[in-house]
Amino acid sequence: MPQLWATARSIGTGLRRVFFWFLGTSITSVWFVFRDPAFDYRWLCVGALIADVLDAPFGGARAFHSMPVSIAALVLVVLASAGRKRWRKRALAVPIGMMLHLVFDGAFATTKMFWWPFAGLHFADKPLPSVARGWFDVVLELIGLVALAWVWRTFGLRSKAQRDLLLKQGRLELVTVRRR
Repeated sequence: MPQLWATARSIGTGLRRVFFWFLGTSITSVWFVFRDPAFDYRWLCVGALIADVLDAPFGGARAFHSMPVSIAALVLVVLASAGRKRWRKRALAVPIGMMLHLVFDGAFATTKMFWWPFAGLHFADKPLPSVARGWFDVVLELIGLVALAWVWRTFGLRSKAQRDLLLKQGRLELVTVRRR
């Protein structure tokens, strides 16, 4: 029973503490690297959050905090989308988000976790990196909120049409601002 309570606390703490950090940094990173208005940012956000969502019930960082799992997701998308270019372009956002999560979570700092199962089959009893940082998570969340505020303003998400474009198609389009 204590393990169940620890797992429930881990899920609630991990999801409550670090959320905006992963969304803000992933969206801005992809925008600055690809600048592709047809990229599906909805699936990027799913990929950026999936590691904590799926590993938290096990009480800490597990398979989804490893690079081989992210690579396997990438290979799976490529194989499953053979001959379906449009679907591939959208689906690639998930493994890209998964890999960005590893970067912005600092998962590479724990070799055994990052290279699981190649560095050993057993998981170290490490909490989710997004939970282990303590008060510094507040700073990261503020940075994530600033990044999301930049996204909101840069892509004109105050406009219902722009929000609908993001929510229904996953797309972000730059809004030109007239200076008077």
